[in-house]
Amino acid sequence: MPSVTEIAQPVGLTLTLALIVTAILLFVATPIAWWLTRSQSAWKAPVAAVVSLPLVLPPTVLGFYLLLAFGPNGPGGLIAPLWGARTLAFSFEGLVIASVLYSLPFMTQPLRTAFEAIGDEPLEAAATLGAGRRSTFFRLVIPLARSGYLTGAILTFAHTVGEFGVVLMIGGNIPGKTKLVSMAIYDFVERLEWDKAHLLAGGMVLFAFVVITTVMLIDRRVGRIAGVN
Repeated sequence: MPSVTEIAQPVGLTLTLALIVTAILLFVATPIAWWLTRSQSAWKAPVAAVVSLPLVLPPTVLGFYLLLAFGPNGPGGLIAPLWGARTLAFSFEGLVIASVLYSLPFMTQPLRTAFEAIGDEPLEAAATLGAGRRSTFFRLVIPLARSGYLTGAILTFAHTVGEFGVVLMIGGNIPGKTKLVSMAIYDFVERLEWDKAHLLAGGMVLFAFVVITTVMLIDRRVGRIAGVN
């Protein structure tokens, strides 16, 4: 039977990482998604392509270039000494940054879809009533886009929980520091400890089912509200 530490430690670390990444992306992805929705700039398509790259790039490719950037000879080597480290690679801080980049489209795309669904009429009506841009965004746009925020948060959290390739390249398999659930399953399989692998893998299957069901229920509810309106 697996010990409590062998299971609880990677689960706790994974949930902590997913919560931090989701919270960061709620703030980071909002201006990006809004700009992609409203901008007429020639840079719109290239920026959208860059944001969407993690959807099509193999995780090991992204992880490889992040590993170079996080190493002692890259930008990470300049940042890491701020907290006494030599590199961002193989650290929890490095995992946070890598996960933010890797999960960015999973927050940005639902927000962009929600912003586009609002249309121009509510914004024009707010402007006619004298509302400023900031007031309109926080008091009108964000409440109207709440389904996008909820969907984006769920997908980002779930995607971060299920990361493997980027985690393997950037974090490695350091217990209590970078050993997440995905790495723990891989480790158990390598050691032929099937009961431990089954326990974590089964939990991931259940988690994925709950996530997919929740997103579908949100979409159905939003569709009903739109139909009523």
